[in-house]
Amino acid sequence: MGKMTVEVVTPERVVYSGQAEMVIARGLQGEIGIMPNHMPLVTPLKTAPVRIKTEGDKEVKMAVSGGFMEVRGDKVTILAETAELPGDIDVERAKAARERAEKRLTEKYAELDVKRAERALQRAMARLDVSK
Repeated sequence: MGKMTVEVVTPERVVYSGQAEMVIARGLQGEIGIMPNHMPLVTPLKTAPVRIKTEGDKEVKMAVSGGFMEVRGDKVTILAETAELPGDIDVERAKAARERAEKRLTEKYAELDVKRAERALQRAMARLDVSK
């Protein structure tokens, strides 16, 4: 099986550079697997893990957010807003951030319900006013 060069770059640094047999990333339409000699491609990436199969069963996994992937000849370049290898990720901090986000979402929905309730009240008052 052929090899291709893969580079994952953020504005701060080159996070990964090496040879790979396959790259699996999540584009807007779903998962994309890139192998050597893939047709040229530029695609936006979703915030999702990117897997780089280096050889055999070995793979490098990283958390990528934003950006896009460019495939040209035997070179795959991922330009990402952020890209973190497992060793870079502070698991406790990530868990806390997820909990904060989940909490914010539930609060946000509560806020939407308040607005909905206010609109229902206004409609009811308008109806009562008209029916007098």
